Amino acid sequence: MIPQEIIRRKRDGDELDAADISSFIAALAAGQLSEGQIGAFAMAVWFKGMSRAEIVALTLAMADSGDRLQWADIDRPIADKHSTGGVGDNVSLMLAPITAACGLAVPMISGRGLGHTGGTLDKLESIPGYRITPDADLFHKVVKEAGCAIIGQTGTLAPADGRLYAVRDVTATVDSIPLITASILSKKLAAGLETLVLDVKVGNGAFMADRGQAEILAQSLVEVANGAGVKTSALITDMNQPLADSAGNAVEMRNCLDFLAGRKRDTRLDIVVLAFAAEMLVKSGIAASPDEAEGMARQALSSGKAAEVFARMVSMLGGPADLIENPDRHLARAPVEKTVPAARSGWLAACDARGIGLSVIDLGGGRRHPSDRIDHRVGFSELLPLGTHVTAGEPIALVHAADEAAAERAAAALAMHYRITDDKPETTPVIAGLV
Repeated sequence: MIPQEIIRRKRDGDELDAADISSFIAALAAGQLSEGQIGAFAMAVWFKGMSRAEIVALTLAMADSGDRLQWADIDRPIADKHSTGGVGDNVSLMLAPITAACGLAVPMISGRGLGHTGGTLDKLESIPGYRITPDADLFHKVVKEAGCAIIGQTGTLAPADGRLYAVRDVTATVDSIPLITASILSKKLAAGLETLVLDVKVGNGAFMADRGQAEILAQSLVEVANGAGVKTSALITDMNQPLADSAGNAVEMRNCLDFLAGRKRDTRLDIVVLAFAAEMLVKSGIAASPDEAEGMARQALSSGKAAEVFARMVSMLGGPADLIENPDRHLARAPVEKTVPAARSGWLAACDARGIGLSVIDLGGGRRHPSDRIDHRVGFSELLPLGTHVTAGEPIALVHAADEAAAERAAAALAMHYRITDDKPETTPVIAGLV
């Protein structure tokens, strides 16, 4: 295999065969390619694209660049869900235990915050003692005995993706649909999944602000994953406002615990969680129809079984066994809490969800640089949804901050992120489509 010849052919728009792609990725994973060669390949793909067969080959080669997890001793369907990233999106934290309570095994490998979006791992790290990087034996044991485990990616799963992504990040090739598709799916294939459901976000708080582009990405992900042997579907969901009424780490974890314990329901988050649970259960063959699946999910919540699964997962991974019953005992609170008053009377008509995510980062709840330490206590809670009528001075959110100055800045910024009008806005469905 001559790397520059493969780069030249892709640069000229030729279709690469699976053997060439496999050889190139194997050389990448082995450290045999220079950053210049990797960057040139990524740029060639960015400009010329890839056929569906090429993307499948790239995904499989990246998945095969490291270990593949095996679940032969678990007599349950193996399923997972992936989100392209949003603000106030803590769906995974509830979805894994709900679907595990209904009969799935969910080895959920999650990531940290990226840009303005929150990360599942950062939220889990607000739990004292929780191990996001257990060894392989413990990970397997938790999935087998609790039904689910939410952890971070290890260096042995799809290592080629890590090196390729690092180069893409500094060569303006992150937003290539073939490369996005292979990056997401290679890790999921390496996790040994049988079924996968994807949450492709669209809106001002998503990486895909355009509905058409979101549909193209969803179609690519679904076709490639199915082509690689994983039963997959995707829901396109709205991200023009935070999904939950909280945005941050510990505040979103509290939201999750309230949801599982039955202290909170009937929100946009509720709709999305139940829709994804239904899709996972039907795709995996646990339920025959979406209605039956949703009923199973609701029963798992109302009976407390989903909460029990979550509690067991947390305990087995080093966290406190009574987290759901006593969240205030374990989740740190920010020292300053400040309400954000409505600037005028009227209807909450629109918001800048991306701006809200960036405001969480400004509070210290996210990273500007990979080495930054996160303050898990900070963020926003009690965010009112769009379509709510407010009077001037009425709270539209609560800021959680490390000090008074930060609280003042965040409150002023959040107020600017909302538009209040005299006319009631049209409501936007939180689930925009199914692929």
